[in-house]
Amino acid sequence: MARLKVNGRVHDVDVPESTTLLYVLRNDIGLNGPKFGCGLDQCGACTVTVGGSAARSCQITLADVGEKEVLTVEGLGTIDKPSKLQQAFIDEQAAQCGYCVPGMIMKAKALLDFDPKPTEAKVRSALNENLCRCGAHNRIVRAVLRASREA
Repeated sequence: MARLKVNGRVHDVDVPESTTLLYVLRNDIGLNGPKFGCGLDQCGACTVTVGGSAARSCQITLADVGEKEVLTVEGLGTIDKPSKLQQAFIDEQAAQCGYCVPGMIMKAKALLDFDPKPTEAKVRSALNENLCRCGAHNRIVRAVLRASREA
């Protein structure tokens, strides 16, 4: 039995500590924000924060997480009351298919927590390793910069 704090709530999960965080979040806790993209730490669709830092949940295990708090896109806001970052993505229409968006938002959250007023170049650099196959990168960058201005 492993204990995990996700989005401010403690969860006891009966899985081996070698289980990837992504599988626990989706299969055992029922969160659909983190997506299974490549499973190889290459696309970023599964990005969450662990202890405040962006992490690819497809590659880290429960043992790697330890007692650090995990935050997923579901922990930022709700449909009725999205966070400023989520609202910026909505306002900038920063999605086409939307599959990459939860990972992009969580990578942006980690960036803005570290650097609340990043330059466009810093935003592009931070999001460079999160892939969007639809080509919404420019709108995503605008959304992050908008959230930074409105914070």
